[in-house]
Amino acid sequence: MQLTHPPLTLNVLHTLNSLGIQTLEDLHAHGSVKAFLLLKAAGLTITRSTLWQLEALIRGVKPQDLRPSEKAELLEKLKQHPPVDVFPPLAEMEHFMREALAQAEQSAAMGEIPVGAVVVRNGEVIAAAHNTCVTGCSISRHAEINVLSAAGEVLKNYRLDGCDVYITLEPCSMCTGALIQARVRRVIYGAAEPKTGAAGSVCDLFANSRLNSHTAVKGGILADACGEMLKRFFSSRR
Repeated sequence: MQLTHPPLTLNVLHTLNSLGIQTLEDLHAHGSVKAFLLLKAAGLTITRSTLWQLEALIRGVKPQDLRPSEKAELLEKLKQHPPVDVFPPLAEMEHFMREALAQAEQSAAMGEIPVGAVVVRNGEVIAAAHNTCVTGCSISRHAEINVLSAAGEVLKNYRLDGCDVYITLEPCSMCTGALIQARVRRVIYGAAEPKTGAAGSVCDLFANSRLNSHTAVKGGILADACGEMLKRFFSSRR
């Protein structure tokens, strides 16, 4: 069933459609809270009444039929929801992930675990780095830490507001903490890390509201290529 105007306003309807939420089934899949946050992330000025409307559509009722307790529950979910953002088109994300993969190749050539990262601002790479833990004799020399430091030097600011970070591997807890502290807008990673991943595999620090996170996360971009590079590296070491 297609979403329509009415009951949604034209601005809300058009923005939802641009976000790939075109049917009631799509809205069910996202949920009213995430759809509401996506509308705000897309730049739409909306009020709580839009949230009530979205939830009412999902439930098949009128907004005025929602009880105060149900509205309060929605507001609590809104407060606790992980950061949400509108991510770039897939082709663009794959382009920058290939830049990160090129950095990972440099790590492999140095005998380092092949993980690479780039920082993108306004559609341009402003910093690129890779793992240097072995050569740097420091566990802190992960690709993410290195690239955040490099980007900070470029911007002359440790806070990287409005920047995206592309990483070939899901970040660990150390790097996730640094990404959150840097106020990175979006983190896009390639392969999941089932042993140490802190973006959902082992834990999800980005989703912990107590950490005051502002960073939205998306994984799985060129995941096969990123994972295959790691497999080749570890196979050659055995």
